[in-house]
Amino acid sequence: MPTTLPASHADLLGRPLFAHLATIRPDGAPQSSVMWFDWDGELVRFTHTSTRQKFRNLEHEPRVALSIADPDDGYRYLELRGRVESITPDDAEASFYRSLQERYGNVYPIPDADVRVIVAVRPERFVAVGGGSVEASGTLAG
Repeated sequence: MPTTLPASHADLLGRPLFAHLATIRPDGAPQSSVMWFDWDGELVRFTHTSTRQKFRNLEHEPRVALSIADPDDGYRYLELRGRVESITPDDAEASFYRSLQERYGNVYPIPDADVRVIVAVRPERFVAVGGGSVEASGTLAG
């Protein structure tokens, strides 16, 4: 079944909202972090550094989940489950990170630009809750 973003919740990926990213630690325990993200219509992208535990989690286990709550209605949210499709270095100026700073209105110096990576996640399932219904689409692989 193809992955389809429910139209009722597409705005949550288009707006500069905070996402809670859940990964799996090497010992099997979950770890969740608040992240900035970008959605291009196919992939969710975020940045991290190659020196932190979250990066090691992604290398060990590429399955992730993101949840994005509607700040105007705490009972409306979107959950996205997927797999890391790629991890690539950001450029020397951390241009992708800078684009996220601009998207979220919080621009500051990037002292760790040399270890910044761009993580791209391909959704395998969306779960949309609130707004009068619960919709799920896609399938989980593995």
